[in-house]
Amino acid sequence: MGKVVPEITDELRTFIESQPIFFVATAPLAADGHVNLSPKGLDTFAVLSATRIAYLDLTGSGNETAAHLTENGRITIMFCSFSGPPKILRLYGHGRVCLRGDAEWDTLRHHFENVAGIRQIIVADVDRVQTSCGFGVPLMDHRAPRDTLIRWAEAKGPDGIVAYRAQKNVKSIDGLPAPMCRENAVD
Repeated sequence: MGKVVPEITDELRTFIESQPIFFVATAPLAADGHVNLSPKGLDTFAVLSATRIAYLDLTGSGNETAAHLTENGRITIMFCSFSGPPKILRLYGHGRVCLRGDAEWDTLRHHFENVAGIRQIIVADVDRVQTSCGFGVPLMDHRAPRDTLIRWAEAKGPDGIVAYRAQKNVKSIDGLPAPMCRENAVD
């Protein structure tokens, strides 16, 4: 059933790259804080090495992941096979937020396509790689990625995105501060 391996193997990298969705989980240190679990898609994930990953984080209704990572760094990323052989893959590690203007922004940014609404890049060093059976995960057909978030960001425009972030993305639902880009620019 479950298996722990020391790093992201070539086989697991192929599995990751074939998944249209992944899930990100983080939590604050406070026992009464809210655990956050977010679905992500739009081909925004990159395996940087056998023990390091990154994903492009687009502007959304909250900024929980960034707030939690800034506080404590804990992150879990999960992939599920909804077609083909059943499999679940979890990547456990410690993450951080890379903002536009940070020294490694340009190096990381080249791993991703340009889309509207880029807020930050989440980078994580993976210290546990675990697979499990996925026997209970349903078979589902993937029709296409949704373009709603991209169209929303394009319609807002750069100034609208900056204003939205200032209103919705500066604190977690538990009141933790979330990092913001120094110049709060948008791509």
